[in-house]
Amino acid sequence: MKKPSPYLTFAGTIPFIAAAILLIMGVDAVPVFGKTEHILAVYGLVIATFMAGAQWGNHLSLTDDNRWAVRLPIVSNVVALILWLGFLTLSAVGFMGLLIFAFISLLMVDYGLYQAQIISPDYFTVRKYVTAIVVVALIVAVWHI
Repeated sequence: MKKPSPYLTFAGTIPFIAAAILLIMGVDAVPVFGKTEHILAVYGLVIATFMAGAQWGNHLSLTDDNRWAVRLPIVSNVVALILWLGFLTLSAVGFMGLLIFAFISLLMVDYGLYQAQIISPDYFTVRKYVTAIVVVALIVAVWHI
């Protein structure tokens, strides 16, 4: 049986796309869930922090002499903390900009992990496409907030 992770990863873009479409349509709030921009910000925070956590988890199987064994736990924690602080202090547009920067930064880290053969080529390919979709959706959202 094939792993479900690529499908789940692509499915994870649906809330980004849906929120961008809602903002394009001028839907400022979704009943029960609240303001559309807040829904997008919270979901983006959860997913970006999850991605940072996945990178942190990669360091656990590395030997102490691997340069990524030290980099990954530090970078992933810094990313998660900056996102949390940004969520608490920035405007919606500012936080969306921070999310764009974070998703691109996380992809750059994954590129380094791919080059070091820590993550698979298939996983990195999925990450490239999903990051592109997410970043485009966030840019569209920023234009309509």
